[in-house]
Amino acid sequence: MKLTALHEIHKKLNAKLVPFAGYEMPIQYSGIIEEHKIIRNKVGVFDVSHMGEFFIEGLRAEEFLQQVTINDVAKLSDCKAQYTAMCNPNGGIIDDVLLYRFTKSKYMMVVNASNIEKDFNWLIKNNLFDVDLQNKSDEYSLLAIQGPKSEIVLQKLTETNLSEIQYYSFIEGKISNCPAIISRTGYTGEKGFELYIKNEYACKIWEQLFETGKEFEITPIGLGARDTLRLEMGFCLYGNDIDETTNPIEAGLSWITKLNKEKFFGKDVLIKIKENGLKRKLIGISLNEKNVARHGYNIVDCNSSQIIGSVTSGNFSPSLEKPIALAFVETNIFLNQNPKICVDIRGKLIEANIVKLPFYKGSN
Repeated sequence: MKLTALHEIHKKLNAKLVPFAGYEMPIQYSGIIEEHKIIRNKVGVFDVSHMGEFFIEGLRAEEFLQQVTINDVAKLSDCKAQYTAMCNPNGGIIDDVLLYRFTKSKYMMVVNASNIEKDFNWLIKNNLFDVDLQNKSDEYSLLAIQGPKSEIVLQKLTETNLSEIQYYSFIEGKISNCPAIISRTGYTGEKGFELYIKNEYACKIWEQLFETGKEFEITPIGLGARDTLRLEMGFCLYGNDIDETTNPIEAGLSWITKLNKEKFFGKDVLIKIKENGLKRKLIGISLNEKNVARHGYNIVDCNSSQIIGSVTSGNFSPSLEKPIALAFVETNIFLNQNPKICVDIRGKLIEANIVKLPFYKGSN
């Protein structure tokens, strides 16, 4: 089991630590609902150092990334970030990733913790462009400062004018006199920043964040609240909502799937899927009772009890104060019959409403 550079701090804070993607990570400190509401209303800090960081450099780096990702890398300018994904030749999602451009010949790719080895091997296998690939995941810590007060707190620790960093932009600067990649990104829907720092600076920056943020009641936040926050925004979680058996079109990720760019892995299959129509699609639902729809629960037509899909992610929404979920449903049955849908929760059919995503409108 791997440990992040902040592991001892989490233990001192009495965090509930659990195995996650090969790491022992804090799932909660004071409680998921309380931590969730802190991010929506104040400011909190996540240790998400389990995420992977790859550095891609070379004269043909852009050309290489155009082939292995589905978004249009050419649209990126220096100090901009892009949400994208890597697909296999069948159009299945290998991983959803963040891509950062430093220059046209230097990029950083941030990948999901559970996919670090798989993703890096995939990039090596398909490196036909003589680019330099480095997996520096074990060298970097990642702190996410999120919430309405995040900029005020972080600004006290840097000379960089944070107000000038636009959403999905970044800058190489200093936090507490330590070098950092300061990124205006996050997974919560709230205003926030993500700090990519070398491991040796992690504890110092964490401690100074909490010292500086005392007056704003800054709080450590665990992965439990991170999950409820992202679910309210309708953000996909790899391994739950998307994986190599799902494609980006059916998962609602057409907006990052640039079928008009030159060839990339899965392009031909994805074009056919779009032309032929989807067999299923990812939707949002809310439940009319307090029962929570969990991953794998069946979505059924309430009248016929016919199974028409299944839940991929579900939880209680602390912001909306009701259960919400993401689910795949069969498109033909769903569109043609427009059934009244229910979730089969341990043999009991619970009525559900189809909800337009996101469930909660954030302020990022």
